[in-house]
Amino acid sequence: MRRLLALMAALTLTACGQAPAARQESATGAAPRAGFPVTIINCGRTLTFDEPPSKVVTGYHPALETLLALGLGDRVAGRTNFSESAFLPGQKEQYDKIPEISPTIMLPQKEVMLAQGADFVLDNAMAGFDAGGGYATVEELDAAGSPVYILGGWCSPEETLQYTLDKTFTDIQNLGRIFGVPDRAEKLVADLRGKLDDVRTRVSGRPPVKVLATDGGKGPVNAYGGSGITHQMITAAGGQNVLAAVKGDYTEVSVEQVSAAQPEAILVSEYATLRGETMPSVAAKTADALSIARNSPAARDRRVLPLPVSAQHPGYRNLLAVVDIARFLHPDAFTG
Repeated sequence: MRRLLALMAALTLTACGQAPAARQESATGAAPRAGFPVTIINCGRTLTFDEPPSKVVTGYHPALETLLALGLGDRVAGRTNFSESAFLPGQKEQYDKIPEISPTIMLPQKEVMLAQGADFVLDNAMAGFDAGGGYATVEELDAAGSPVYILGGWCSPEETLQYTLDKTFTDIQNLGRIFGVPDRAEKLVADLRGKLDDVRTRVSGRPPVKVLATDGGKGPVNAYGGSGITHQMITAAGGQNVLAAVKGDYTEVSVEQVSAAQPEAILVSEYATLRGETMPSVAAKTADALSIARNSPAARDRRVLPLPVSAQHPGYRNLLAVVDIARFLHPDAFTG
């Protein structure tokens, strides 16, 4: 069975909605708020806001995490379920206060979604807007006054491969403008850039560690190639993706490719459920990876880091994960 990222990619809409989004008119008819209207381009669509959204629905959890990091939890009226891995510090309490509108990681079906009356929808893939899956489309939500913003530029399968870490900074700045908190967004961006700059300084001059990033499998192996978000994080953390020559992000590779790669460290995607189904545990996936790469330095040292799959999607968490990966790959650089 294909894993979480494969599901998200397989359902992605390639069209991404070319019609302009519905303009959000002021509910009071009052004079425009300072700094508004705000116009943002997202997935080739123009989103215009005359006032900050106040009734937001979020899809897969990294979207909610990003809003919470901006101090915008009070604007979120509905969220999807998150039961895959640990919450970021201080966010579980906020999550629990927000009504759950879907028992899965996906947005609810069309009728339920349209009934939310949201004035903004934030997600990090187009999977939850596929008419074939019974979901409200981007165009239908636009027409209902619920404009959609997709994080990370993950607007089509091709664009997921073009992701760079800078796109998360752009998202944070865009959300700051949309919600009327640009100073808050700039402060968060500066803090995150500082963290990445610190990592860059610490790992500079050190030999990159050869890394295999995998989501398990006995053959073929679900792994991460030389494009996309996971590859970007490995590189930024002072690692060298042993599958960098493999085209794609989440993909399948042979047992022979993994065995020959000789990784020095292994990242294993961590999550527990997918649409309510129990998935292979991180322990089972780790065992598979160590068995396949049994003659590698990583297997010899049992050097494995579980990586929350939510960090492998666009959002605030993927920047924090770079620091975690760097500490794992270069522990000596973070001592003293």
